[in-house]
Amino acid sequence: MCCRDTLHYVFDYETPKTLVIPSLRMGCVFRFTQLLVIFYVIVYVCVIQRAYQEMDSVLSTVTTKVKGFSLTNVSQQEPLFWDTTDHIISPQRDESFFVLTNVVVTPDQIQSRCPEFPSPSSVCVDDCDCIEGLNHPRGNGIQTGLCVNFSDSVQTCQVFSWCPLENDTDLPNPALLAAAENFTVLIKNSVTYPKFKFHRRNIRVNSSYLETCEFHHKTDPNCPIFRLKYIVSEAGEDFQEMAVKGGVMGILIDWSCDLDWWWTDKCFPKYSFRRLDNKHIINNVAPGYNFRFAKYYKSANGEETRTLIKAYGIRFNIIVFGTAGKFGLAPTIVTLGAALSFLSLVPMVVDWFMLTCTSKRDYYSRHKITYLKEDAEAESISMAIYGTH
Repeated sequence: MCCRDTLHYVFDYETPKTLVIPSLRMGCVFRFTQLLVIFYVIVYVCVIQRAYQEMDSVLSTVTTKVKGFSLTNVSQQEPLFWDTTDHIISPQRDESFFVLTNVVVTPDQIQSRCPEFPSPSSVCVDDCDCIEGLNHPRGNGIQTGLCVNFSDSVQTCQVFSWCPLENDTDLPNPALLAAAENFTVLIKNSVTYPKFKFHRRNIRVNSSYLETCEFHHKTDPNCPIFRLKYIVSEAGEDFQEMAVKGGVMGILIDWSCDLDWWWTDKCFPKYSFRRLDNKHIINNVAPGYNFRFAKYYKSANGEETRTLIKAYGIRFNIIVFGTAGKFGLAPTIVTLGAALSFLSLVPMVVDWFMLTCTSKRDYYSRHKITYLKEDAEAESISMAIYGTH
């Protein structure tokens, strides 16, 4: 008997039963749920997510050209003229450029012996405190084993290095080359969406327009020429303050496009700007951006000398991103199928509400769930009675 009852429940077949309920409350729940599903499919899936389109990621190439010049007057000497060649140093990665804003220059260095700068590892009393051949990671050279006078009151270990040693503690403030804020950069950006064979440049104007235009996100959003001060200010930073120790700025170019025929002509880049390096007020270890390079010379007697330059400045990284979409039959069919499947769930949601949250849930349950076997037996008995009568 138990086995037969188990098989009975396992192999029962359930079929939907149409139950018309003349209730304004239930009708409102049903229509409201349908409207939610339709709104989600049309507005979010189709309009915002564009699920009816095939998508492709952008391939990009960027070149830049910076223009500008400035004058500096160091220690009341003759003014120095700095042009683009002096300001712009080749970057170490593609799609970026570096603008020099501040420098610490150590001229006429030669390879010789000189006292190390005072530090816990270099201060000494006699030669026993110095180890010959020691190369300290934070030092400026290799110790010779001698303890020499750094000043009248301090003795340090002597090192073999490029002397005189660089002293970068007295950093010019305001920045020596702060006039770089008036420099302009022309950004030439070409993008491709290979799946759709779509190509576009950010320069779509004539040469006469390029000679006079300058980017502004409201008045001139399509001009590819940017003033450096504007880029930094749009990121919420002050160029003069940032120029002292340098930093890293991001120029973000968004090429998200709708390539359907009614939107193709509106595929333009959208520019935004952001500071990328750390500027935490408390945890501000090794702030800014700098590196060193040297210019080497030979004197008349054949001795090699160099001028060491510690360069502070702003590195501008150009980041191109975006996706493009175009109508596709396959994603459209999938989207419509998903929409229909969501609509088919509406009666299940309303049934759950009807059988769980309404005051007449027991009454609805008796009419919603019936067993055909019991109805069939009742009908056969009734027919037998009426037939006998």
